[in-house]
Amino acid sequence: MRGCATATNCGTTRRDAHAPADTGRMSRPTAPPRELRPYLGELVDRTRAVCGPRLVSVLAVGSVALGDYRHGRSDVDVTVVVDDSLPRRALPELAGALAHPALPCPAAGLELVVYPAGFAARPSGGAGYLLDLNTGPSLPERAAYDPGEGPAFWYVLDRSIAHQCGLPLFGGPVRGVIAAPGRSAVLAALRASVREHAEGEGHVADNRVLNGCRSAVYCRTGHWFAKRAAAEAVAAAEPDFRPLITEALRSFARPREAAPALPAAAVGDFLGWVAGQVDAAAGTGGGPGAP
Repeated sequence: MRGCATATNCGTTRRDAHAPADTGRMSRPTAPPRELRPYLGELVDRTRAVCGPRLVSVLAVGSVALGDYRHGRSDVDVTVVVDDSLPRRALPELAGALAHPALPCPAAGLELVVYPAGFAARPSGGAGYLLDLNTGPSLPERAAYDPGEGPAFWYVLDRSIAHQCGLPLFGGPVRGVIAAPGRSAVLAALRASVREHAEGEGHVADNRVLNGCRSAVYCRTGHWFAKRAAAEAVAAAEPDFRPLITEALRSFARPREAAPALPAAAVGDFLGWVAGQVDAAAGTGGGPGAP
C-alpha cells in the first residue's frame, strides 16, 4: 500500500488523532468524474451487448470509487459480475470490445476484472476471475482467463474495496453482489502487495509509497481510504517518513510519465515499516474490521 511497533499500538490517541476522519471515508462520489462518464457509459453498453441478460453488475472501484481519481495519472478500475451461466466464449469477445483503442481509454489505463456471481458472493482469498483485462495508453496489454496463473492478492484487495465503496454503473446494490473477503485474507493480500511494491518491477515510486500508506491505514482502521488521505494521515503520525511522503504526494500530482524518482533506500525503509504494520495486525487476530 517506523514508528509504532504493532498495528494495534497505532491505535493510540496520538495516531488516531491523525487518522482520516470518518466523514471523509463516508463522503464517496455518487457518480464517476465528468471526464470518464462517456467512456464508462460506452463500456457498460458494450458489456451489456456481449453479456446480455447474464450481466449482473458493473462497478467502478479503485480511485474512482474512493474519490481520488486523477485524470492523466490514475487507471480506471472496473469490476464486472456475470451470471455463472455466461458462455466462456463470450469472454474473448468482451475483451476485444473493451480493448484500447477499439474503445479509446481516456485514463492511463483500464483494469477490468470479470467474476462469476457465485464466486463474487462468497468471501474468498482467491483470485476467482473469469477475465482480467489490462488495456489503455499506459498499460501493457493483457487479457487473462486463468485465475491460477498469477498471484491472487490484487483481486482480494479490489473486492474488499468494492464491497466497501464500489460505485454502481449497472445493476443492483454492491453489497448484494460482492462479498467482503475476511480480514485475515485481506491482511495476507496486503502483505503480498507490500512485498510486490518493494521487490516487483514497473511500479512508479510515488505509487509504492502511497499504496503503503493506504495499507498502513487499513491496518489501523479496517477501512479503505484514498491514497492522498491515507498519506496525509501517516505523514502526520510518523514524522520520520514525512519528507518521503510529501515528495510522493508532489510526484502523484504529475502525469505518470513525468513522475520523478524517489530515494530508493528511503522507499525501501518505508515499505519495510509498512510490512511490519501488516504483520503485526495479522498477528493480533483482532482490531478494527476483524470478524
